[in-house]
Amino acid sequence: MAADFETSNRRWLDKLPRNLTDSARSLHPRTLVAAIVVGLITGVLGAGFKSAVNNMLQWRSQLAQILAPIPPLAWLVTALISGGMVALSFWLMKRFAPDTSGSGIPQIEGHLEGKLPLVWQRVLPIKLVGGFLSLGAGMLAGFEGPTIQMGGSIGQMTGGWFKATQENQRILIAVGAGAGLATAFNAPLAGVALIGEEMHPRFRSQTLAYHSLLFGCVMATIILRMIRGQSAIISLTEFKRVPLDSLWMFIILGILFGVMGYTFNRGLFKVLDWFDRLPPLATKWKGFLLGSIIGILSLFPLPLTDGGDNAVLWAFNSQSHFSTLILVFCGRFLLTLICYGSGAIGGIFAPMLGIASIVSVAMARHFHLLFPSQIPEPAVMAIAGMGALVAATVRAPLTAILLTIEMTDNYFVILPLLVTCLVASVVAEALGGKPIYTVLLERTLAKQNRG
Repeated sequence: MAADFETSNRRWLDKLPRNLTDSARSLHPRTLVAAIVVGLITGVLGAGFKSAVNNMLQWRSQLAQILAPIPPLAWLVTALISGGMVALSFWLMKRFAPDTSGSGIPQIEGHLEGKLPLVWQRVLPIKLVGGFLSLGAGMLAGFEGPTIQMGGSIGQMTGGWFKATQENQRILIAVGAGAGLATAFNAPLAGVALIGEEMHPRFRSQTLAYHSLLFGCVMATIILRMIRGQSAIISLTEFKRVPLDSLWMFIILGILFGVMGYTFNRGLFKVLDWFDRLPPLATKWKGFLLGSIIGILSLFPLPLTDGGDNAVLWAFNSQSHFSTLILVFCGRFLLTLICYGSGAIGGIFAPMLGIASIVSVAMARHFHLLFPSQIPEPAVMAIAGMGALVAATVRAPLTAILLTIEMTDNYFVILPLLVTCLVASVVAEALGGKPIYTVLLERTLAKQNRG
């Protein structure tokens, strides 16, 4: 008996080193190192990109203040600057890299599915410069679109440096895309969730892909925080847990945003169709005209332009009348559809967060007046609404939940956020709506087949 036990034990010990070696091979250390490099470069480039855009927005704001005593001159100069920037962005995109249009998420998703090409040598510089021009002009578009597609391009570039196999290069492209979202919103978990929930690529080694994605998103976030500081992207009060008897309000909020998300997607597809039908001359001038309008609107005191951070902070801090909130909501809703529908470079997450926060604040104020004990902090509903609209349009509730929590640094609101996002996603699905990036990818593939 003792001899049998000793023999069995020896066999187990003999197998242990080989098992450890096999595990190490399955994780492929070279790919993990490459993923860290992808996260590092994406973090540096993303942080620099955000700083450059914010500096441009600040410069435009200062110029507008200088010219304010002469309104006609202020209108003319801001229109020419913003119009010229957007026009140049469109020209670069059309001339050198048409696949940099919009957010870039459908393009990365299509490449991971083997349906679309990705050429980092043209995508990376055009997305960087074109994104700076578009966002710096005040277009209603988010950082996350450029950083996600740039991150995917960095993944492909790094895969070439490390002589990665085609499969491992796909992993690195996914890593870069996730790191791009993490960099845009200071949200590493949301970056991981986006790849799994929205793009859901299939890899031969899911373990390697998962660990690589974690390494890349964490590294990108570390670099971002080293450069731009540890604070959340949107600094708000840290709210306490809401009473359980108030969850019914968040169900109502979720229903509202489910309908709104469905409406937003339908509206966007209509706007995309409208831009596709424009005659060649109008298409040629659309960038300048749209940029000029955005430039003029940026002179108004209300937050009608820019990505979304300013609108979120305004909604939380403003004591504006209900009618003013609705006016800004309607303006930003329409302008977001037009800016994104035009094909301008930029993401759609940030503008949606701005739209959702404004509606949620308006709704929360009324609930607070009627049920003050159940909603002691009306702003909690605004946080829940931000995640709900993303969940309803993208149909990725987990990504929306993590994104909202990480970008606001409010972890105690997770339960009402879960309820709102899940209800919004289910309602949008029940209405027959499709996830926005799924439809955008289908449209891209259809255009590719036609032309």
